Amino acid sequence: MDIEVRLFASFRDNRWKSKHLIINKGTTIRKIIEQIYINEKDLGIVLINGRHSNIDSVLENNDILALFPPVGGG
Repeated sequence: MDIEVRLFASFRDNRWKSKHLIINKGTTIRKIIEQIYINEKDLGIVLINGRHSNIDSVLENNDILALFPPVGGG
């Protein structure tokens, strides 16, 4: 299966902005973040195809996974 992973803000440091990955059926978001060395505690917002999701959600073919660190500021 083919998915697109989009990284935002500090997640792009020493990585990439957007990348297509080939994954196995049944792959979860948790597995993807482990593969790209993002710690679960560093996640702020997780979206699949523009909708909020949790890290145990299973990805489907042609999904777009967007990962954001926590938003801060004031």
